[in-house]
Amino acid sequence: MKKTLLSSFILACMTGASAQAAPTLLAVGTLSNPTDLSGLSGTVETGDPANILGGIGSGLAYAGNNTFLALPDRGPNATAWAGGTSVDNTTSYISRFQTVAMNLVATPGTSAFTLTPTLTQTTLLYSPTALNYGAVTPSINSSNKYYFDGRSDNFAAGISTNPDNARLDPEGIRVSNDGTKVYISDEYGPYVYEFDRATGQRTRTFNLPASFAVGNLSSQGATEISSNTSGRVANKGMEGLAITPDGKTLVGFEQSPLIQDGGDGGRANRIVTIDIATGNTTHQYVYDNKDGSKSYNSSEILAINDHEFLVLERDGKGLGDGTSAAEKKLFKIDLGSATDIGPLSISGESNLLSYAVGKSLFLDIKAELVSQGIAVTAIPAKLEGASFGDDVINGLGQKLHTLWIANDNDFVAGVAGPNKFFVFGFTDADLAGSSLQLQQVAAVPVPGAVWLFGSALLGMLGLRRNKA
Repeated sequence: MKKTLLSSFILACMTGASAQAAPTLLAVGTLSNPTDLSGLSGTVETGDPANILGGIGSGLAYAGNNTFLALPDRGPNATAWAGGTSVDNTTSYISRFQTVAMNLVATPGTSAFTLTPTLTQTTLLYSPTALNYGAVTPSINSSNKYYFDGRSDNFAAGISTNPDNARLDPEGIRVSNDGTKVYISDEYGPYVYEFDRATGQRTRTFNLPASFAVGNLSSQGATEISSNTSGRVANKGMEGLAITPDGKTLVGFEQSPLIQDGGDGGRANRIVTIDIATGNTTHQYVYDNKDGSKSYNSSEILAINDHEFLVLERDGKGLGDGTSAAEKKLFKIDLGSATDIGPLSISGESNLLSYAVGKSLFLDIKAELVSQGIAVTAIPAKLEGASFGDDVINGLGQKLHTLWIANDNDFVAGVAGPNKFFVFGFTDADLAGSSLQLQQVAAVPVPGAVWLFGSALLGMLGLRRNKA
């Protein structure tokens, strides 16, 4: 792979083109730890350890000092267990996020890098007030710590957005600018919650539009879908989450259209913005899932600046599915010129599509990975987490922005491969006129963290988070 990257650089120089004509793969890192640092003992219903490390690419967020927060989803449920049919084989896996230090090092004289991820901390998520559970209550609960977990029967009667329900399927994660708070989106509610980064305690619940909730709940996703005519599709709720660089606005993204807008496989997806100060939804926009002749679900949304974003579209093909990856793309959109459909109170695919925001291709992830020698059958089926990282300088002296993408391996590394991080480099020219404004996350002490560079070395190299 290093030889290929160097050859591409030399060819670009010979032709008089920019050395970075398009986003290019810089490195791939693997985190193969079998267990995390939660300290949990015992097993979940599938027989997997309660402290199993997996699925951590469901969401990925930059947290300062070359540290990222990696988010597993609701836990092991790809493996059937005795009696598990009634809860879609979900388990009492405690919801959590992982803190990972990234050691990204340039190879002298080439455009290649090496990446070594190191797990430094595991943070379990809980509510300080009682939650609604199904057949199983977490054994580690106490009088002021009620833990969220992935079992689909952890709910009470009523609408799906009841914040007292213990079921949580985390999919998107972002960090506050002061580094002390974590925002997580979920597919069950759908929910968007704020947690204290240091303790994992839920501190706030954000208000989503009533049209996103379902009224008839079930521990089986298929039953829940068939029992409702509106609201989020089961297991296709709030998948992506962005935060604007100023830290004031969250931007949430459904994985598929709401039931009333066409449901799973439909085109008219909804993006919502949330004002962090008030906790209220402020705007809704339409995104067209169609690319070519097909519609794809969307896995992530990432802020370029306060009005432009990258949206990650993907199929479910590739490593883990036993097939060849086909659609793994990042599209650029501009909400600044889009119509806010919230005040219009409309629904239905045909009604919504006329308001869809325009999009342009930023990166064909599959094509770039294939160009670097990675087989389509080896590309993870679930590339889901995306984040910008620090700018870097490669071994040829070129300064690059970095884009990080992670996979959800469904806790079955033997089938879907290990937890991987793909780092891409790009320049301002690749943004086609857009201005990258990276979020400035304040450094906070993280126990056991290993940092890539000290501040003195960063100063000598002139590497700073790009503010313009």
